Amino acid sequence: MNHLEEEMPTISVEHQLIPAKRVNGSAVYNQAHEKIGRIEDIAIDKRTGKVAYAILSFGGFLGLGEKFHPLPWSVLTYSERDDGYIVPITEELLALAPKLDVSELSGWDDTESRDDFYTYYGAYGAKPYW
Repeated sequence: MNHLEEEMPTISVEHQLIPAKRVNGSAVYNQAHEKIGRIEDIAIDKRTGKVAYAILSFGGFLGLGEKFHPLPWSVLTYSERDDGYIVPITEELLALAPKLDVSELSGWDDTESRDDFYTYYGAYGAKPYW
């Protein structure tokens, strides 16, 4: 545990901001409140500081065969009831969505692929972050 983590207080839900380490690992549910995955990480546009995507891990078993779906941040809604995020998409439609291989997660540049992500998720309320 580093010095910052030792001093960081517990964040209550009354606050609007949340450290990224608290988002990572959060459960993601469909609108029927069924868990469909978890947030592995978030992708932030380093020029604007806007959160562009939540990287959702989905499928697989014991960490094998998982797929990573960059969900535009604008399609997630925090649910206090579920202590996680709700997305307006079914598990079946998520399986058809654009995805990334684990090797693409580090240093990923969405310049060539973001139109695909936002076109797919546009029907679910995704708004471009750029």
